Amino acid sequence: MPGLHWPYKVLIIDDARNVADTLALIFSREGYETRVAYSAEQAIEIIAEWVPNLAIVDVVLPQMNGIDLALVLKANHPDCRLILFSGEEATAELVALAAREGNIFEVLAKPIHPAYMLEAAASLLGPDSKGYAGNGVA
Repeated sequence: MPGLHWPYKVLIIDDARNVADTLALIFSREGYETRVAYSAEQAIEIIAEWVPNLAIVDVVLPQMNGIDLALVLKANHPDCRLILFSGEEATAELVALAAREGNIFEVLAKPIHPAYMLEAAASLLGPDSKGYAGNGVA
């Protein structure tokens, strides 16, 4: 896949610091280059200098939500793969609003077993990937 090479760069965005930091540790131990953002705004700042191959995005974030961040990422960095996840009830409303605007998302439910998250990432970054796990942005 053009532009993708090992080690893959993974940006984890979650306002729950323990979740973001734990996922970063898990991915780092598997050989991925990782960075963490605790808000969408912080993620955008990081991406201005360091474009990830994969972004793992919590849907319910303060200020800008994860779906809006995913749309910004795909518009500006179409090769960046996405995994959206959430443990909040408010996610359903955000997903429904996005669908009404023509952006269809599937969101993985928290908590997610680390092995499943690593498997989803490997699948997305592999040669047969369609570019999405946890969402189906058209």
